[in-house]
Amino acid sequence: MGDLATANRFRPAVPPRLTQPLGLLDFLRAARRNPITTWADAHFNLPVVAADGVMGRITVVSEPSLIRQVLIDNADAYRKDDLQRRVLAPGLGNGLLSAEGDEWRLQRRTLAPIFSARTVRSFEAPMNVAGARLAKRLRRRDGMRVDVALEMTRATLDVLERTIFTQGLPGDPDALGRAITRFLEAVGPIDPLDVFGVPDFVPRIGRWRARPAGRFFAEVVDELITRRRTLMESGEAPQDLLTLLLAAQDPETGNGLSDLAVRANIVTFIAAGHETTANALTWALYCLSQDEAAQERVEAEVDAAGEAFTVEALPFTRAVVEEGMRLFPPVPFLSRQAIRGDRFGRIKVPQGSLVLIAPWVLHRHRLIWDDPEAFVPERFLPENRDKIARFTYLPFGAGQRVCIGQSFSVQEAAILLAHIVRAVRFRLPDDHPPMTPLHRVTLRPEHGLRMDATVRG
Repeated sequence: MGDLATANRFRPAVPPRLTQPLGLLDFLRAARRNPITTWADAHFNLPVVAADGVMGRITVVSEPSLIRQVLIDNADAYRKDDLQRRVLAPGLGNGLLSAEGDEWRLQRRTLAPIFSARTVRSFEAPMNVAGARLAKRLRRRDGMRVDVALEMTRATLDVLERTIFTQGLPGDPDALGRAITRFLEAVGPIDPLDVFGVPDFVPRIGRWRARPAGRFFAEVVDELITRRRTLMESGEAPQDLLTLLLAAQDPETGNGLSDLAVRANIVTFIAAGHETTANALTWALYCLSQDEAAQERVEAEVDAAGEAFTVEALPFTRAVVEEGMRLFPPVPFLSRQAIRGDRFGRIKVPQGSLVLIAPWVLHRHRLIWDDPEAFVPERFLPENRDKIARFTYLPFGAGQRVCIGQSFSVQEAAILLAHIVRAVRFRLPDDHPPMTPLHRVTLRPEHGLRMDATVRG
């Protein structure tokens, strides 16, 4: 993509990269506070970095062919590592994000039809309704400072209510949004007890802090399921994703999901699904506020696109979303544990060791991207997409465990962004705290995002 002009493009500030390894205590402190601050400059320059550290041998892979080896060609030699499962499973249960083996395969086969291209396309109308509602709310804030991160949370929860849970979410959606944030903030920091493999029966501070949010999730989900099963028995249930989930059957066995699996995946859709899209929109709006040319191009595109938006009519708007996810990937790293030994050329991958594939590193890698720190949405326009090699852009993972809702999320984000840009223009105040990315399971601005809104037209 050497033909893309990048000289005058916006380059977001990022935490400084390490030039030498941290000692044990400093590493643990940094990893707990913000894991993306533990990456060294070498990770952004070398295709593979292997080292022995606190957690044993860790191999960081940024070479596309080796990423394919881990996620596809030799996928049966790897599984999700214990640290990820210890962090996610207590809150999200044994759903698609944390299940393994036959249980994961059953869930994936059962849920795949729910996220088919045809089904996702059918959600354009409710996504546009949610976008129009958001735009109306923002227009009322003309000349005011807006908590953008909060508004994106409200909007993505609104989409969930119009597509997955069309009878509404129990209680106050804002309360649900706050519970999701509290949960991720509680479980996100890496606990030294998990790093050293201390048994689960030993209490963790993060899990203790996450319990109220976990109980709140359980109450919301149980009420959702009870209400929906009653409607299904009466034949009056809407054909949204919740009904499809409860009625879904494994195409191979004809069996439905267990109640535990249903609950786990509902929590996953609410927590992980909404959070990643809200963050993607927040980062996209931040980047647009710093790039006048990109802002004007999006405005021209959405103004010409008609009343109801489709993804096909928004190629540059979608490209803004995708470039935002390149610079600020929703999930900053993926980790796998080797079930058996493997090799990356001359580098051995011992059984039981960790292999990291880090979109935060991969998407900014100097061997892969031209001017990787620059915000250049044109990279993702249709005429340039073929120049992006496979396994170099992984905002939703890849291989068998690629995020099942990726097309849903991209469509949602592009449509909501179009409604926002048509309604208002945001400006970042001069006194705003630094836009430091903070890794708490997902990647969010550490200090949030509050911008001044001006109504367009």
